[in-house]
Amino acid sequence: MKAIRFERYGPPDVLALVDVEEPRPGPGQVRIEVRAAGVNGLDWKIRAGHMRQMIDVRLPSGTGSDASGVVDQVGEGVSDVEVGDAVFGVGTGVFAEYAVLDAWAVKPDSLSFEEAAGYPIPVETAFRILDQVGLEPGHTVLISGASGGVGTAAVQIARERGITVIGTASPANQDYLRGLGALPTTYGDGFVDRVRALAPNGVDAALDVSGSGVIADCIGLTGDPAKVVSIADFTAPRLGAQVSFVPTDIAAALRAAAALHVEGVLRIPVETAFPLADTAAAQARNEAGHAAGRTVVVVPAGSGAA
Repeated sequence: MKAIRFERYGPPDVLALVDVEEPRPGPGQVRIEVRAAGVNGLDWKIRAGHMRQMIDVRLPSGTGSDASGVVDQVGEGVSDVEVGDAVFGVGTGVFAEYAVLDAWAVKPDSLSFEEAAGYPIPVETAFRILDQVGLEPGHTVLISGASGGVGTAAVQIARERGITVIGTASPANQDYLRGLGALPTTYGDGFVDRVRALAPNGVDAALDVSGSGVIADCIGLTGDPAKVVSIADFTAPRLGAQVSFVPTDIAAALRAAAALHVEGVLRIPVETAFPLADTAAAQARNEAGHAAGRTVVVVPAGSGAA
């Protein structure tokens, strides 16, 4: 089968489309014929070598964790799906014609393969960090970097829970955030004053999903470092804030996201789609930032040979 691999750490052009052996599912796993794969910031950070002290990567390595597709093999002990089911979930090396998933949920008919591929890590992260800061209906949360995948999910999940959301994004993405139900504002000079004007009764918690150097400002706005959590700034604990990195129950988050999508509450639009051979360009697009929605890689149906 065809798959994306890299033999050394480096820029996007270290990624190559090569022939590799097909993976097989082990106990508690399923294999899918991949229809689409979502691009996450962690993908290019691993490829560039930024995570080598935290994540053990054996080179040559595949890339990507989020995918959607059709189940074509089921591992021992799996009883919730069968061959032919459309699913979305998390695995390893999913930028390929076939991939093995460790956690998944059944894809609703109303959710396209392309959009579903952009859900797994963003929705799990959004549920986790919202729960971590203990928000309740009537509270106000600041989300720094609210127009990307995690931010888009977090805004909509928070709004569904009755939480007021102030979201920061580039000037070009202000209308996008407004459409999600957030009170939008921009980064830069005057950021704290703008947030205070939007939240005259104060900010109850702050989520940093972009790592844009706002931890101190977020602590000032909430008045409590314990109410600030980042998924991108690993210096946050120096100021008493939290870092959230380890996933919890991915499958449960995916099932919850599927239900919210069916209810019309959750959408994470695809901003840009690339073919599998152009995965390097897809990761470069994600690394550039300022996206409104998700970047995905699409694998045509029937491209692999079982």
